[in-house]
Amino acid sequence: MLCSPEQDAPSRINAIERSMSSTRAPAATKQQEVTIVAFGSEYENLDEVALDEGVGDFILDCARDADPPLLLVDLSNIKFFGSSFIETLFRAYNRMNERDGKFAICGLMPYCAEVIKVTHLDRMWSIFPDRGAAIKSLLGD
Repeated sequence: MLCSPEQDAPSRINAIERSMSSTRAPAATKQQEVTIVAFGSEYENLDEVALDEGVGDFILDCARDADPPLLLVDLSNIKFFGSSFIETLFRAYNRMNERDGKFAICGLMPYCAEVIKVTHLDRMWSIFPDRGAAIKSLLGD
């Protein structure tokens, strides 16, 4: 599964959206110059099963393909995630760093925010309450 959202390529985004509706994958969109990975309500719980279904690979593909290398992971619908998902986020963050890019997370629910804080990842990752604030920061506005 490739993640290649482009503003000037709506057919590619439509193809991604069609594949996601049939295979349970997060959505990849582009707002301004920022690639956004968002999860629908069916992803309330991001556990090993979700990762086995390709969620982790999808996020890592987005980190690889984001052009420019600006990646926002919107977790607004996520109430729980496990250590394997944190590992995926960490790998995406590293992939963005290797590309001299920027990585951010927004929309953390209370439990998820607590997990990020307890693991001290809030010191490494840029965390924002919503997409607007995250996009503004990623674009350097």
